[in-house]
Amino acid sequence: MSDRQNEPDQKPTRRPFWRRFGFLELDAWIDSGLYSLWIETLDVLANIVVFFRRFRLTGWRWLLVDILGDVLTFGVAGSVLMLALALPAFESTRKDWRHDVDYSVTFLDRYGNEIGKRGIRLNDSVPLDELPPHLIKAVLATEDRRFFEHFGIDVIGTARAIVENLRHNGVTQGGSSLTQQLAKNLFLSNERSFERKIKEAFLALWLEANLSKREIMKLYLDRAYMGGGSFGVAAAAEFYFGKNVRDVSLAEAAMLAGLFKAPTKYAPHVNLPAARARANDVLSNLVAAGYYSEGQVLGARRNPAKAVDRSRNYSPDYFLDYAFQEVQEIAPLDHSITVKTSLDVGVQKKAEEVLENSLRQYGEELDISQGAMIIGDPDGSIRTMVGGRDYGSSQYNRATDALRQPGSSFKPYVYTAALTIGGYNPQSVINDHVFCIGDWCPHNFGNKYYGSVTLTTAIAQSLNSVPVQLVSAIGREKVAAFVRRFGINLPEKPDWPFVIGAIEVHVIDQFSGYTTFASGGFRNKPHAVDQIINGTGQVIYDRVRDNPPRERIVPEEKIAQIVGMMHHGVEEGTGVRAKLEGIPAAGKTGTTQESRDAWFCGYTGNLVGVVWIGNDDNHPMNKVTGGLVPAQMWHDVMEFAHQNLELKQGIGLPPPTRKAPDNAYALAKPATSASSNSSSVVTLAPANGPQAAKAKPGAPAVDADHPWQLTNASLSVLTEIDGLMRTAPTIKPQKSSSLEGYALPTMGLTVLAGEGQLQGRGLTDIR
Repeated sequence: MSDRQNEPDQKPTRRPFWRRFGFLELDAWIDSGLYSLWIETLDVLANIVVFFRRFRLTGWRWLLVDILGDVLTFGVAGSVLMLALALPAFESTRKDWRHDVDYSVTFLDRYGNEIGKRGIRLNDSVPLDELPPHLIKAVLATEDRRFFEHFGIDVIGTARAIVENLRHNGVTQGGSSLTQQLAKNLFLSNERSFERKIKEAFLALWLEANLSKREIMKLYLDRAYMGGGSFGVAAAAEFYFGKNVRDVSLAEAAMLAGLFKAPTKYAPHVNLPAARARANDVLSNLVAAGYYSEGQVLGARRNPAKAVDRSRNYSPDYFLDYAFQEVQEIAPLDHSITVKTSLDVGVQKKAEEVLENSLRQYGEELDISQGAMIIGDPDGSIRTMVGGRDYGSSQYNRATDALRQPGSSFKPYVYTAALTIGGYNPQSVINDHVFCIGDWCPHNFGNKYYGSVTLTTAIAQSLNSVPVQLVSAIGREKVAAFVRRFGINLPEKPDWPFVIGAIEVHVIDQFSGYTTFASGGFRNKPHAVDQIINGTGQVIYDRVRDNPPRERIVPEEKIAQIVGMMHHGVEEGTGVRAKLEGIPAAGKTGTTQESRDAWFCGYTGNLVGVVWIGNDDNHPMNKVTGGLVPAQMWHDVMEFAHQNLELKQGIGLPPPTRKAPDNAYALAKPATSASSNSSSVVTLAPANGPQAAKAKPGAPAVDADHPWQLTNASLSVLTEIDGLMRTAPTIKPQKSSSLEGYALPTMGLTVLAGEGQLQGRGLTDIR
C-alpha cells in the first residue's frame, strides 16, 4: 500500500467568509479613513485658532466683547421664550376680530328695567379724514407722540417712562404705545401680568405688519372704551356732548383725549372737575408736543367743555361684561337682541358703596387696595357682581378672572367630604394637636391648639390640623374628587396644603360652591342671563325652559349637618361679624399666608354671598383676616339685600325670627314670561298679610289675592332715590400716623398699639 493510501482523506481548506468577501480590507479602509479625517479636523481647528488669534483682545476691549456676547446669547434665549409665551395670543387673530363688536345688545335687570348696552354705543362710520385734526393731535400728544415713528413698540418712549417713574417713585407715565393699547383692546384682557405684556408686545408687532398706521389709528379711536358704556370717540362725543364727533371743539377734544387713561375716573358725567383738570393736562401736552402754541389753547383753557347731564345714568359694567360673555356662550349674537338678567340694581349699588367705603376707611391703614363681591340666589342666579373698585381705572374683573387662594373658606368642602364619604358627624371628636405629613406641619392661627374638639368646634374656630387629619384618614385623592363636584378645579393628586386652602380659585368658583350648601346639595352653574329675546320679540333662550335639571351632588341630610356647623361659626366663631340679627346665616372666613387674601363666604335661606379683599400685586395686607373687613362687608350688603325679601328658612338653619315692619312689602319673584318688558309691573305682597295692607293709611283695601302693584318706572325712581341717598359723599376719618388707637367705627374694632391684636365683641382670635 502506498503512502497516499495510508494517509487519511483530506478536504480542501476553505477561506473564512471575511477574507472571501474583503471585510478585512473594508475595515482597514474605514479605520484609516477615520484617522485621516481626525487628523485633518485637528489641522483645520488649529488653523482656525491661529486665524482668530489675530483678533485676540485684552483689557477693556475683551470685557466689552464678552459682555456683548452674553447679552446677545441671553437676548436670543429670552426672545425665544417670549415668543413661546406669546404664541397662544396669536390664536385670537384668526377670528374675525374686525367685526366682533357689530352687535346691539340691550340688558334688562330682573324687574325688566334697562341697565345697559353693549355695542350699541359704537360708531365707526366716521372716516379718519373727517375727524377733527385737533382731536387726533390731542390723542397723539397724550397717548403716543412718536406713533408715526416707531414700529409698534416705542423703545424711546418706554425708556423715558421708566426714568420718569423711577424719578417720581411711582407710576406717572405709561410705556405702552398706541399700537400696544390697541392690541390689548382687541385681543387681550386687562390682567396685570408679565405674560400679558409679552403678548401685547408681539401682537403690536403683528398689527404693525398687517395694518397701516392710519388703520391702526382708526381702530384705536373706534374701539377704545371711553366710559359710560361708550366705545370709540364718535360714540363718546354723542354720549357726553350730544353732538357729532366731526363738530367737537378743541376743549371737547381735549376732554375726550383725556378719557383714554381712566374712562370712569375722568368721565365728565361722573366727575366734571376731574374731567376738566385732565383736559387741561391734555392741552398742556399739545403745547409740549409742539402741535399748538399756548395762545392757541388759551381759549379752551378759559372755556372748558360742558357735558350733557348724564348723572342719572348708571351702568353695572363688571356685571354687564360677564353677562355679555354668557350671552356669547349661549347663542350666536343676532343683530339686535334684548337680554333679561338676574341683576338687582339696588343691591348692586349697595355692594359697590360698601366696597368703596371700606377701602376708603381702612385701605390706607390696613394696606388694602382691591376687592370683589358676588351676591346671588341659591340656584346660582347672580344678583350682584363687583369686580373691583373702579371699572374706569381697570376693567379687569377680579370676581371672574383673578385666581386667589381661598384659605380656610375652602374647608367646608373638606368637612362635607368627611361627613359624606368619611363616616363622620358634626359631633365626632378629633384631637387638635400638631400633625405632620412628612415635613409639612400646618399650624393653627396663633399656634394655639384645643385638644379634643368636635368637628363643629373645629370649623367654627378655623383649626388647621383637624381637616388635615380627616383627609389623611379618608384619602387625599378621594377628597379631591369629592371637592371637584362643587366646581372647584383641582389636579388629580393635589399637594397636601390644598386641604387648608393653599390652592387658587376664582371668586365665582367660591360662589358656585357655596350655592350647593344653600340649595340643599345641588350643583349650580353661576348665571346672569334669564332670557334672550331677538329683534322680532321671539324668546330664543329661556333659562328655566332650556337648561337641564340640576344635579344633586350631596345628600340633603349631609348638607343640613355642614350648614349647622357653619351656622355655629357665624354665631360664635370667626365669622361672628357677619351675623344678621333675626336672619340665621352660615358661612366661613378665610385668610391666607401673611394676609395676602381675606374672604368671607356665606349664605342665608334667601341669598348667597362671597367677599374677597386683597391687592392686585399680591403683597400682604396689614394683619387683615376674613373675620375682620370681609365679614363686615358681607353683613352690610346682606342686611340691605334682605330688607325687601320674604325671609325663608334655609336647609339646616333655624327659622328666621326677624319681623318685618307694618309698612314693609316683600318683593315677589319676577315673572319670566316672554312678554316681560319695561312696561311690566312688579308685584309687592303685603309683608304681614291682608290686614297689614289694609291698615296702611290712604291705601286701597287689598287682600292676599289682590296685592299691591308698582310699575317698573315707579320702582326705578324709588330705587334711584335710595341709591342717591346711600352714595352721598361720606366724611373720611382723620388719618393717624400709626395704627395706635385707630378706630374702626362700623366694625366696633380697635387696633391695639404694640400688641398686634384685633379685638372686638369679645374676640381675640379672628380669622
